[in-house]
Amino acid sequence: MKRSNRSGKKIFGWLFFLAAIGLFSGQGIYFVLENKYTVEYFDNRLFYVINLFIIVFMMLSLFLLLTLEKKGKILISNIAAALILLQAGLMVNHSYETKQVISFSPELDHLLVIKEDSDTGQAAYYRTRYGLLALPKEDLPYQIGGDYKVKWLENDIAAVTYEADEQTLHQYIGTYGARDGGTSYSYVASMSRGQWKGKTAEVTNSSEGITIQYKGETEHYTQENMVQFGTLALVLTENNEAKWTIALNENFKSNSNSPEPPTGEITLYKATMEQNNPISLEYSSATD
Repeated sequence: MKRSNRSGKKIFGWLFFLAAIGLFSGQGIYFVLENKYTVEYFDNRLFYVINLFIIVFMMLSLFLLLTLEKKGKILISNIAAALILLQAGLMVNHSYETKQVISFSPELDHLLVIKEDSDTGQAAYYRTRYGLLALPKEDLPYQIGGDYKVKWLENDIAAVTYEADEQTLHQYIGTYGARDGGTSYSYVASMSRGQWKGKTAEVTNSSEGITIQYKGETEHYTQENMVQFGTLALVLTENNEAKWTIALNENFKSNSNSPEPPTGEITLYKATMEQNNPISLEYSSATD
């Protein structure tokens, strides 16, 4: 029975040891990719979390594989505890150096990642690659100076509303797909041409621009006040501040290759730091 217990301990000891070596090798590969291709973990804290697992797995493997006296066990435990505290401290310090915006889509198949350097104030939008890794795609036009909030308008459209250093309000839209099964670049304003109505708002999209009627007020935006993100959304601006986002819902079809009007719905989302819900709009009639 004792021999069986010793054999089981050895097996688990080697498993913990191999797991520690595997994670350590993965960290080495990560260092190479980070230096050569500017690849990062989608959450910077993962680097320290993996280091914590390496320390714990290595400590357990030593306890199970070696016959240690009490002093040896205490020494290994103290070293492991010191290393764990060191990694925890580094993780907390790094959290102050880099501000992260991380949000999973409702169906968990897309991930919004924005990282801001606290020293420079520059924020960048990342696209995830290969599971845990992410690559910077583009810088945000304005620095995140204050609060921010994330709202998924659709499973593949994430709206980030944030305040900049100059106390202005902005929206950045992360998009992760296309409509009508297309992959070529298309313009949201052209695809959503027509009049759209919802319970609390109306949108009229014509060759002269986009007009929004909301709570008894009317706002008009020309082409110069439209900023498109991907092929799924555009932000309407005024005086360099975001006012509204218009996004194409997943059931939207432009029917651009036929005389038929677009089908499905679009979403209207107001730029505000207050809690608010997107407004679904359905096609009502043609404009021009």
